[in-house]
Amino acid sequence: MPRAPRYWFPAKRYGWGWGVPATWQGWAVFIAYLGLLVLGATFFPPRTMLIAYIAYAVILSLALLAVCWLKGEPPRWRWGNKD
Repeated sequence: MPRAPRYWFPAKRYGWGWGVPATWQGWAVFIAYLGLLVLGATFFPPRTMLIAYIAYAVILSLALLAVCWLKGEPPRWRWGNKD
C-alpha cells in the first residue's frame, strides 16, 4: 500500500498558499531563508543599497516559493474544514 506524501509545507486552512512548515526539512528551508535575508543585509546594506537588497530579497523569496510549490501541499483556495 503506497504511503501518502509527507508535505514539508501544508496548505493553509483559509485562503491560498502554505502555512508553517510541518517537517524538519521545511523548517530548515524556512530558517535558511530567514538567515540568508539577514546575511544579505550585511552584503547589501539597505540604507545604502536598497535596490540591490530588494532584488536579493525577491530572488530569495522566489526560491522559497519554488520549494513550497515542489514540496508543499498542492495550493488551492480553501474555506476551512469543508473538505
